[in-house]
Amino acid sequence: MSAPMQAASAERARRAIGAMFFFPFGGAWFALWAYRASARPIVLYVEIAVLTAALLGLAYWRYRVHAPALAAQPETPEQRRASRIFQIVNAAQWVLILVVGNVLANLGLGAWVIPAVIIIVGLHFLPLARVFANPPHYVTGLALVAIGAGYPLLTPAGPASPIGCLLTGVVLWLSAARALAAKSA
Repeated sequence: MSAPMQAASAERARRAIGAMFFFPFGGAWFALWAYRASARPIVLYVEIAVLTAALLGLAYWRYRVHAPALAAQPETPEQRRASRIFQIVNAAQWVLILVVGNVLANLGLGAWVIPAVIIIVGLHFLPLARVFANPPHYVTGLALVAIGAGYPLLTPAGPASPIGCLLTGVVLWLSAARALAAKSA
């Protein structure tokens, strides 16, 4: 395999790894939507779980196909830096979610926890887009920020509306599908 083809294959493996995160997190948002919106969420839970597992399997298959090219690439200082920043951004995201969620709940604004979490998750994609040189992360991040900020103002139920969870799941799954469909970086 030529060097450019190997690099493209390694990039496909990296994108598949991202999809392996997006599909389960998207599935979790769909499950939260089902819990908040349905009188019979168990049926939806099973359907969501099966579809999430199938999509996760597809992403894993795509990763396995391209994993040898990724493994053959030497680790660079830039990759180590990107990995470190990824870990820091994700840790900061979870800490921020816990702090903001607790503050909102203690202020009697518990209904605003879900929109705040959606916004925080969206914001965490912005530095990752730059670190991983992955412009579609900007689209994912900005879409989630817009959903978190917009749906409470546009739906009759405000921040209690389950539509924010549904839209978040859709954005994450579309982002995963885009990552799997990408030909190269």
